[in-house]
Amino acid sequence: MEKPKNIIFDVGDVLLDYRWQQMLMDYGLDEAEAYRVGRELFDDPDGLWHEYDLGVKSQEEIIQEFEKKHPEDAEVIRWFISHGEYMHVARPAIWKLVHQLKEAGYHLYILSNYPEILFKKHTEYADFMDDMEGMMVSYMIHIGKPKRAIYQALCDKYGLNKEECLFFDDRAENVQGAIDFGMRAKRVLSAKGLAADLEELLRLE
Repeated sequence: MEKPKNIIFDVGDVLLDYRWQQMLMDYGLDEAEAYRVGRELFDDPDGLWHEYDLGVKSQEEIIQEFEKKHPEDAEVIRWFISHGEYMHVARPAIWKLVHQLKEAGYHLYILSNYPEILFKKHTEYADFMDDMEGMMVSYMIHIGKPKRAIYQALCDKYGLNKEECLFFDDRAENVQGAIDFGMRAKRVLSAKGLAADLEELLRLE
């Protein structure tokens, strides 16, 4: 692996795990119902969850629109969206490696699709935030990955040369968006695989 100057991370399923299905089961749904409601939200055909990520509507507006589309699930949808603090799970082993990358002289950044309320809940006590030099999150500019403009916005804000960047993301379309923009990028398929990649970066001279 050629040594990059800047390492850019997505957050969900990269620096954090999600337990959304278990969260819905904690509410009282069985496994199948929890999966169904989660997919109802995240795979909304009108892109309502993506609008939430973009910050173009308030959380209450998003909740009300989901309730209107799925009145039979209105109560659990409101609870789920309002209690995002129960959704994420730390990846401390990854956070340790991120800190070691910082100490090794890499410049670290976040590039993620997230609504403001959830982003703040999920990163408030996350150790990796102390190692980041900057971030560009979809709610800040109302643009999300894989649109070219969000990669450009990160580079413009922090004066990054895209050819000196390596981006880690769990979604194939976002990795491809980074590559099309001119960054190097790698898809994260597991915490174990990401750890191996970060350890390899630490070995580079």
